[in-house]
Amino acid sequence: MSDADRIRWDLRYRERPTGPVAACAVLQDHAYLLPSTGEALDIACGLGGNALLLAEHGLRTRAWDIAPSAIDALNAVARPGLSAEARDVMTDPPEADSFDVIVVSRYLERALCPAIAAALRPGGLLFYQTFVREAVDDTGPRTAAFRLEPGELLSLFAGLQVVHYTDLACIGDTAQGLRNEAQLIAQRR
Repeated sequence: MSDADRIRWDLRYRERPTGPVAACAVLQDHAYLLPSTGEALDIACGLGGNALLLAEHGLRTRAWDIAPSAIDALNAVARPGLSAEARDVMTDPPEADSFDVIVVSRYLERALCPAIAAALRPGGLLFYQTFVREAVDDTGPRTAAFRLEPGELLSLFAGLQVVHYTDLACIGDTAQGLRNEAQLIAQRR
């Protein structure tokens, strides 16, 4: 990401009230799939809802975000086993075979997807949830480049085995179910 992106995100978190933040739905709803030990990574962690949940489950957790103010807020409430770091994953991606669990929520950088898949250890799980183009309202990024096409998340991680996938789009009663976002849980074999 550029310096302008880092500054923009840092200001956004500086202006946002800090407090408890929930983990993304795909992680909350499927936390029973998490291993009892291992290394976890929360990419674009923001205020750290995902990272906190991972650490609570006993995983040694690293949380990365480009915004120093988000990292400062997370470090203020961090638990043992959780380390948060200001890091640009586009210039410094995770190393291959490093993590048992990786979580990405509400962040999309297609060029990073191969590095994310490669960073999983054999048997490792990816929990991914982000915005889609076929949405019921304007929640999320305004730019189409930061929204998924139907089924795109599956193709971005085609080398992993799908455990769970949801993209409800505008089908059925749009007042029910997770809308505006796709979810993927996939495992490296």
